[in-house]
Amino acid sequence: MNFNKTAIFIFNFYREHEVLVLSIVFFIAFCESLAFLSLLIPATIILFGLGTIIGKTNILFWPFWLVTALGAFFGDWFSYWFGFYYKENIINIWPMIYFTKMINKGHKFFKHWGAYSVFFGRFLGSFRAVIPLIAGICAMPKLYFQILNMASAILWSFIILAPGALGIHWFTNLINF
Repeated sequence: MNFNKTAIFIFNFYREHEVLVLSIVFFIAFCESLAFLSLLIPATIILFGLGTIIGKTNILFWPFWLVTALGAFFGDWFSYWFGFYYKENIINIWPMIYFTKMINKGHKFFKHWGAYSVFFGRFLGSFRAVIPLIAGICAMPKLYFQILNMASAILWSFIILAPGALGIHWFTNLINF
């Protein structure tokens, strides 16, 4: 199946099951931002590809941007809560026992950058999975965490979806010039 057929299939599926598709996108973004589950699901690639399909089929960008940002926000919020609740005991919980090196690196990053690590960590691959957890362990003030969490979720979701969704029109116009 080529890209055009895939895009048309997803477009038609979206038109028939809009709430389901948006719920799936929310879940994908949630998993991408959830501590360590993000290492198992290639959500960034899926969301980037979805952005291209949005641009190719002229599906509205804004609902996808909103649910992607909300999924990322709630994934980090849950990770923060998990770290806040379990504190240092988190390294004794499966599957965290297998990621102590990553937790230690995240802790160093958080100590160096402080609250800014919550914002910038979302854009740094494996840190995306641990920084909210570390922020919770370190008892970062909840309101400050949520402000940085929301700002980074909004920007991250735009950066993931926009190149395909908005850039495909620019690229198509450039080729047809």
